[in-house]
Amino acid sequence: MNNITQRLENVKKLQAKRWENEDHWDDINDLLIKELDEILLIEPENTSALISIGAIYSDMGEDEQALEYLHKALNLGSVDKNLFINLAIVMTYMGRHPEEYHEYLEESEDKTEDPLTFKAHFDPQSR
Repeated sequence: MNNITQRLENVKKLQAKRWENEDHWDDINDLLIKELDEILLIEPENTSALISIGAIYSDMGEDEQALEYLHKALNLGSVDKNLFINLAIVMTYMGRHPEEYHEYLEESEDKTEDPLTFKAHFDPQSR
């Protein structure tokens, strides 16, 4: 297993712990973004890192930033289920017309999740 794969696995584990440690939410987000930025410096076209950092920015309410990373992963040809779901989540939070994001949800139905990525949190009551 290469170093980047191990680092992405560690990011995913730490991301899951955010929900158990809400008192340290911001600190954990900062660590996750720092680690993913470092991975992207080494591999700028790593779609797993792009999708994960997009999910974190979405969770932080930074929708424009999230969309930028997610679109980059899409333009690089990623077919990860989490990419399409995260695009739909971000567009929902941005108040986009349902037709714009339903396309991504439909496209996600026959996709498989990359084990190194995760979904953005979605709570329709939160924003």
